[in-house]
Amino acid sequence: MSNDVENTPAIEARSQGRFSWALYDWANSSFAAIISTFVFPAYFARQVAENETIGTTQWGNTVGIAGVIVALSAPLLGAIADQTGRRKPWIGAFTLLCVLATAALWWVQPHNEWVLPAMLLAGLATVGAEFAFVFYNAMLPALTSGARMGRWSGWAWGLGYAGGIASLLLALFGLVHESAWLDLPRDEAQHVRATFVLVALWYAVFAVPMLLFTTDAPARQIRLRSAVTEGLGQLRDSLRQVRDYRHILRFLIARMIFIDGLATLFAFGGVYAAGTFGLNETQVLMFGIALNVSAGLGAVAFAWVDDWLGSKRTILVSLIGLMIPGTLLLWVESTLMFWGLGVALGIFVGPVQAASRSYLGHTAPAHLRSQMFGLFAFSGKATAFMGPLLVGWVTGWFDSQRAGMSVIIVLLAVGFVLMLTVPAARHAPASDKASAPT
Repeated sequence: MSNDVENTPAIEARSQGRFSWALYDWANSSFAAIISTFVFPAYFARQVAENETIGTTQWGNTVGIAGVIVALSAPLLGAIADQTGRRKPWIGAFTLLCVLATAALWWVQPHNEWVLPAMLLAGLATVGAEFAFVFYNAMLPALTSGARMGRWSGWAWGLGYAGGIASLLLALFGLVHESAWLDLPRDEAQHVRATFVLVALWYAVFAVPMLLFTTDAPARQIRLRSAVTEGLGQLRDSLRQVRDYRHILRFLIARMIFIDGLATLFAFGGVYAAGTFGLNETQVLMFGIALNVSAGLGAVAFAWVDDWLGSKRTILVSLIGLMIPGTLLLWVESTLMFWGLGVALGIFVGPVQAASRSYLGHTAPAHLRSQMFGLFAFSGKATAFMGPLLVGWVTGWFDSQRAGMSVIIVLLAVGFVLMLTVPAARHAPASDKASAPT
């Protein structure tokens, strides 16, 4: 009995740390929902850029360039973090970059002269958010056992979508709707620009619990210069020994393709809804809320499926669930059908992301986790410029957003075929597994 009493504080601390870690998904989701997907891209393409076609191309260039930066830098930063030990300082620094750049989007007015500042600030914010997520993901294997990693990854994604819903609701009824709680002038789109400030505040506030309460890896007494040198050496050695991790390499190649399709869907979802189906800011927000509801429910439901069927099968099922309604969305003319298919597609958005994270969490060696999740980010960004740029170029070439969005289905299909060749998740050796109890 005394042992139970003595262990209770430690168990509660671990539970608080895991929940605080998952809450970071809630924090980051406001940026993903409002800045990356639904509000800012549509605002940029319709009101800041010269026209929607040019705006779509410019937004594709912005997302693509940010993706290249993350792809080239994330593996090295992950390797350096493996040498320094701690991940939270990196998360805090990149979160701050994202928050400040996002808040500065308030000054982007609906005029053409703000195109370049908008692209620069949105690009910086995207880089900050993506880099922070590299180190955030790398913390997962140390927080729970392998048997429950899939559900914790899924629960975090589900909580993230709940945060996306909450932030979209607050943006809609607090700022954008005609009878919004805060009645801001609309002649310079202040009611829309205020949502960018909302995101910055949301992200900053809800990131704090993870930075305070989640246990980090112990710090190594090593200078930054030495960490960079050793990190470069570790990354070089890992690339030389790639055959030892060929199962992970095959997975990362498959993920590189299908996650590019998914990221491109996020980047252009709001633009497509506004341009092809004529949704205004309020309707785009409402569509975003509906999509996040279905995505959140899907992420939570598939959290158990991941642990039951395995990460690979969960990814394959999810990709099928994305491709079927995604293809139909290219042909429908009815706004009602657009809503229905979009919500159906959303169910599978969370599971494919959460299962990808748990797959690598199961298979990555403990001493290389940050680096592996850096490569994980690399696999999501190495071709990240390709999807947005192709969508932008195809849209401009055919003068059709439908034609441009077809690129996404091709990427998902190629990723699915490659994923069929990936072996089921092989757990890392016991000595590499997290020691924290579930």
